Amino acid sequence: MLIDGHGRKIDYLRISLTERCNFRCQYCMPEKPFSWVPKENLLSFKELFMFVKIAIDEGVTKIRLTGGEPLLREDITTFVKMISDYKQDIDLALTTNGYLLGDMAQSLKDAGLKRINISLDSLKAEVAAKIANRDVLDKVIYGIEKAIKVGLNVKLNMVPLKNINEDEIVDILEYAMSKNVKVRFIEYMENRHANESLRGMHGREIIGHILKKYDIKALGREGSSPSFNYKILSTGYEFGMIDPHKHDFCENCNRIRLTAEGDLIPCLYFDEAMSISKAIKAKDIKKVGEILGEVLKNKPKENRWSENDENLSTRAFYHTGG
Repeated sequence: MLIDGHGRKIDYLRISLTERCNFRCQYCMPEKPFSWVPKENLLSFKELFMFVKIAIDEGVTKIRLTGGEPLLREDITTFVKMISDYKQDIDLALTTNGYLLGDMAQSLKDAGLKRINISLDSLKAEVAAKIANRDVLDKVIYGIEKAIKVGLNVKLNMVPLKNINEDEIVDILEYAMSKNVKVRFIEYMENRHANESLRGMHGREIIGHILKKYDIKALGREGSSPSFNYKILSTGYEFGMIDPHKHDFCENCNRIRLTAEGDLIPCLYFDEAMSISKAIKAKDIKKVGEILGEVLKNKPKENRWSENDENLSTRAFYHTGG
């Protein structure tokens, strides 16, 4: 069992398979050139799997594959199958922008993927293009519909932004309801890589938009989930809010992160990390375990989110895996 320095059980591993992305979203990396880390700097799937086995054997029950855009990593279905074959009941999920998903949904499902989170920030083609810096909406919608059709458990993620897509909060809520999938609204997470002119919305503001049309009931958090859930009283439909600025957001954190280059990161908004790359490449499992133990010991009690420009994180979400 993995326990951090604050006595929390760590049973959730997020793996960023690549920092590459085919979008340049305003809230993530709008100015980053289209480049990539040299392949030799990345851990291979076989090397990543070495750590996955350690994590599972130590009690990890949930694994999420992220990026960048994870579907850009060649032969990702091979890695999904490696994990699924090792422990068939593992809660295996993936987060994607959905652009490539339509052609890959069935193969991912067949390989053992169980759940998928898809970003949907607008239902208007011109707004989606403004946020992602390319024309994306038709292919994202196709990816969502294909994922539902093949039987993946689908959730949608929306980042509401003032004066950009805030007028679509209810539209996206109703789109999710129509597809019988859950939507989660995510507070914009301030960071130095985003467009500095962006202004996010607090959870209370997002809820305010929904209350103009629906009566809702707060349900609270489910265990260690970062989502605070609500129910629409007239329909029973449940949606979520990911609100990292809220005081209790980190209380039950059960997550640790691994990047494609082998950096083991204790917290999404924590700049410190320790590399297991050298130990993994040397197949020094004992050393990997020692590094993992040190990272867990130093995992912070809470994140360092701040809206103060002087305290914004320098860690790139596309590297860490948001």
